[in-house]
Amino acid sequence: MTSPERLEAAPAFAPELDPPLLVLEPVGPLSALVLSSPHSGSVYPARFLAASRLSPLALRRSEDAFVDELFAGALAFGAPMLKARFPRAYVDVNREPYELDPRMFNGRLPGFVNTGSIRVAGGLGTIPRIVSEGQDIYRVPLDVVEGMARIEALYKPYHRTLRELLARARKLHGQAVLLDCHSMPSASPALSGSDKTRADIVIGDRYGTSCDAIYVDCAETILRGLGYRVLRNKPYAGGYITEYFGAASQLCDALQIEINRALYMDERTMTRTLSFESVARDMAIMAGALAKLGNDTAAGMRHGQGADRTAAE
Repeated sequence: MTSPERLEAAPAFAPELDPPLLVLEPVGPLSALVLSSPHSGSVYPARFLAASRLSPLALRRSEDAFVDELFAGALAFGAPMLKARFPRAYVDVNREPYELDPRMFNGRLPGFVNTGSIRVAGGLGTIPRIVSEGQDIYRVPLDVVEGMARIEALYKPYHRTLRELLARARKLHGQAVLLDCHSMPSASPALSGSDKTRADIVIGDRYGTSCDAIYVDCAETILRGLGYRVLRNKPYAGGYITEYFGAASQLCDALQIEINRALYMDERTMTRTLSFESVARDMAIMAGALAKLGNDTAAGMRHGQGADRTAAE
């Protein structure tokens, strides 16, 4: 489905990322649902490729490849989508603004930087040190100025734009529902073990803290009805985006979805498989149910139903 695209200004240091973000807008009326695809970006700046010790294909192992396309059917139900064009290996917006590993940089990081998080220790901070398979990205350390410039030019606009989209949904409907869209490698812990414990999809709501259970129940019911094996919160409970925007102070219900990549793509060649279109149709069905539920819940609240929940938030 074709839709208008709202563009953000490009960072001067990476002309390939012009624009770095895209907002896909639905043609019809806006719903309370907003989609975020923070890890599907696949535009790799030439300077980044030159600085990396890895091949372009190896760098792409960290991508949630094609996830933006997989959920594009949600636009038909009034849900806008924000997606990054820059890759996760370059800047990861599903982190705190400044989770940085000092071992990666020439020069001293500012005192406000979080250098001690578990994600930094694992090499997967705001500017990752490794790709998902544990391989170091860079030949030599980065300049601190370069790292901070990426955060200013890419991370901050992404979060600012997402806040704007959610604020617009709240203004129109009185509340917002955020679906943060991701994929998981077939080698994920969620896909190991017996058939009874394996998952096609993992829904995360920060163990019930980022989202009202009605939305998680809705998504799980729809997906199970479509034949998918679904788990909640293990091993993916939701990252920084789900946690931050799903906080009670944000007046937003936020849930994360992780889809087994083997369902729709060849992980070795990073190409879509024949099942891509059917999985995309199913994700549109699920997103449409969430959009309707969000709209109906907001309408009920405006007419005096759900007042207790509103007061609690």
